[in-house]
Order: sequence, then structure tokens, then C-alpha cells
Amino acid sequence: MSSTSSILNATVSSVHKIRAHFPALERVHLNQPVAYFDGPGGTQVPRQVVEAMADYLYHHNANTHWAYPTSEETDAAIEKAREICAEFLNALPSEIAFGANMTTLTFHLARALGKDWGPADEIVVTELDHHANIDPWQRLALERGVTVRNARMVPETGQIDWKDFEKSVTGRTRLVAIGAASNALGTINDVSRAVALARSVNAKVFLDAVHFVPHELANVRALDCDFLAMSAYKFYGPHIGVLYCKSDLLETIGFPKLIPSPDSGPERSETGTQNQEGMVGTGAAIDFLASLASDSAAATRPERLRLVYDEMHRRSGELLRQLWNGLASIRRVRLYGPPPEFPRTATVSFVVEGVTSTEVARRLATRGLFLSHGDFYAATVIERLGLAPEGLVRAGCACYTTFEEIERFITGVEQIAS
Repeated sequence: MSSTSSILNATVSSVHKIRAHFPALERVHLNQPVAYFDGPGGTQVPRQVVEAMADYLYHHNANTHWAYPTSEETDAAIEKAREICAEFLNALPSEIAFGANMTTLTFHLARALGKDWGPADEIVVTELDHHANIDPWQRLALERGVTVRNARMVPETGQIDWKDFEKSVTGRTRLVAIGAASNALGTINDVSRAVALARSVNAKVFLDAVHFVPHELANVRALDCDFLAMSAYKFYGPHIGVLYCKSDLLETIGFPKLIPSPDSGPERSETGTQNQEGMVGTGAAIDFLASLASDSAAATRPERLRLVYDEMHRRSGELLRQLWNGLASIRRVRLYGPPPEFPRTATVSFVVEGVTSTEVARRLATRGLFLSHGDFYAATVIERLGLAPEGLVRAGCACYTTFEEIERFITGVEQIAS
């Protein structure tokens, strides 16, 4: 057996070892062990992430850039968090900025980019996107007269209508803003195709990777995006957002900021005192993922992450097929989005005929099955599917999901549908 296979078999493939890191999985609700299928809205958090944040707050808490030990330790902790995020994305530490959440970061970036745009300029988004990647750009339509073109999705497949996308990108396009994966339907989009179209008209590319990053490694150099946003709480971390921005753009974009704050590096895009414990927790979450291949003591963090993501991708594909096929076999259940043979995440959305999404989620919760329902802030998707206002029921698989939990879930839906 190869050394790589030994690493994977000894670590990631043992879901029970992974589950031991998550105290939330010990919860019991109405005499049922809780199974969390709400990962697309926010994953559970392992002990080492909480412990890293607590250690910072207990022993190193201070504001930045002052000449005493805890302040210097805070500076070092923030720089380490940037370095870890940079390795995660194949970026530079100086290209990593933090903020309250992805939505706030995107509004902040949109305001900075749009100050020089006007009625002659256009932005392309898609109907498949989360509104955190629609409304910040729509705001520029109100403030600057910018035109926002909304490329259509195909309701029958849950995928982008690429012919319409291609028509939307013109010589007036300044930015293509696209989600790498749909949080509502699990669709993984052809980012390389979108980037090629953007580059053909010399437009910039913003990538919403919030739902993508928990399932696929995002290499910003290979993706050739100018900006990428993600949320740590979607990959086992705290509630904080992360923005990658190419160095040359980060140094030239006119971010609104206080006069005394730094004029260089990522700090010029970060307003005020940041969520420093959240930054520490973000680095700890990435290290948690890398630690799942800890048998490879000599491997670098990026190498360990690649091993872990490769194996998680394989396993999530098996979980997805079990979940999709099980739900598809139930009469009165309708699935949405691309089937397992297409590029997608292990996030499955559906409706039960004659039962509202809220009621389905409530009844599953009585069985200890926790999941989300509604529009997931991807309201345009729900409108195009004709499911407003109730929306969908959404179940997502995480690194701690078991095949037994999926069987419980399918049984629960089957009983509701019958």
C-alpha cells in the first residue's frame, strides 16, 4: 500500500475519529441523538478551534501594534492566521483580509470598486447566486447608475444558462461576480468558463466561494480570480468572513478607511478593530482540517489539506448518492438541482408534496434531525423554481456525517411523505 493510501486510511476515512472532535454531536433531543444536516448554513465546531480562541482571549488578548507582550502576541497571532488562510487558498498572507462576514466584506469591496463606475459600466451576476453576491452590486445600480445584468439559471437543471451568461458579458462589463457553488442547490459552477469570458473583455472576477470551500480546495492562482470571499463558519470555524484580493488591486483600490489606519497591505481594507479571536479560530479551523492527515508528519500544510480534501470528496460523493437516491425513491418527494453525476456538493434540496418546508423541518427535528428550510438568502433561485415563499428543505453532509444518519434521515422523510 502506498504511503498516501496509508495516511488516508488511518485518518480521514475514520469518521468516528472525526466525530470525537465535535462536542455538539453528543447532543440528544427528545431522546434522539442529534444528526446535523445544517452544514450549508453553518457547520459545528471542533474542540481545538474553540480552545484556540479561548487561549487567545485568556492569555494574549490585546489590541494591535503596541510595544508590550500581549499586543505583540496579538500581532503574531493575526499574521499566523493570514499565513494559514493564504496556504489554504494558495495566496500570499498580504492578500488576506478579514471582516465581520462575507456579506459585509462584499458590500465594502463593492463600495470601493464602484466609486469610479457609472452608467456606462456593467456587472454580471447570476440568478443562481446567494444574495450576498447580488445585492452589494445592485446597490451600485442605485448609488452609481451601474447596470447589473443577472444571467439566468435553468430551473430544470439548477445550472447556469451559459448562453445567456455569454450574452450578458459585453465590452461594458467591469466585473463578473459569480458563486463557485450554489448554497441552495449544491450546483458547482464552471468558474473557469466565467473567468475566460471576463478576461475576454478585460473585466475583473469576484468569486463567492462560501459554499464551495467546505467541499473543494480553492486555488486562487489556478482559478485566476481577482477576489474571493469565504466564511469560516462554513468550514468548522467561527463566524467571520475572509476576503482574498490580488496584491496589486489591494494596494490601489480606494477602500473607505480612517485616516490613521495603514495605507498598505490587507489592513487598509479592514476597518476598525477586528474580530481577533475569530481570526485565530479561522486558522485553527484550517489546521483542524489539515490535522486529519496528521500521520504524514513530514508533509506541509497544503499537502495535508490536499490529501484530506481528496478523501473527503470521495466520501462525500458516496454520502450524496445515498442521500439523493434514497430521497428520489420516496413518492411525493421532488428533488432540485443537478443529480450526483454532475459537478455538485453534497447538499440536497427537496420538497414534500402537500407539506410545507417549515413543517418538514419541524417534524424532522422531533427525530433529532436538524436541517434548514426556506430560501437560504438565494431568493432568486426559489422564485425561479416557483417555490416562493415557502422555499425548499435543505440537507447537507459534513465531515462528521455518517451513512447511518442518512438512513435515519431518509426514513424520517419517508414517514412524513406517507
